[in-house]
Amino acid sequence: MTPHVLVVEDNPLVTGALRVLFEATGHRFSEAGTVAEALRLCAADCPDILLVDFKLPDGSGLEVLRALRDRGVSAPITAMLTGHDDPELDAHCRSLGCREVLLKPVPPRVLLAKIAEWRRISA
Repeated sequence: MTPHVLVVEDNPLVTGALRVLFEATGHRFSEAGTVAEALRLCAADCPDILLVDFKLPDGSGLEVLRALRDRGVSAPITAMLTGHDDPELDAHCRSLGCREVLLKPVPPRVLLAKIAEWRRISA
C-alpha cells in the first residue's frame, strides 16, 4: 500500500518541494496550510505520516496534535517541523504523540530515511 503523507505547512515553496519529493518516491501526498484544514483532512482521510509545521496562520502545529489526540483519532506517524531548537518544545510535542521534532530545513534524504525508519518501527 502506498503511504499517505499529509504535510501541514503554510509556505507554498516548502509544500511544493515536499510534493515533488514524496510523489517521486511513491508516496500519496496531501497538503494543508492551516490547523483547520489539517483537521478536516485528517478526519476525511487519515494519513499514515503527518508532518506539521510549528507555526501556522491560524495557530500552532501543537493545536493539530492536541485536537487529534482529544478527538481520539488514531495517531499517524507524526513529526513536527520547526526552525526553533528548543528542548521544551521537543518534550511538549512528544507528549502530544509526536515521533520526532525535525529542524528546518530538513535535507530530503534525511527526511526519507526518517520516514522509512518510523514505518519499520510501526510495522
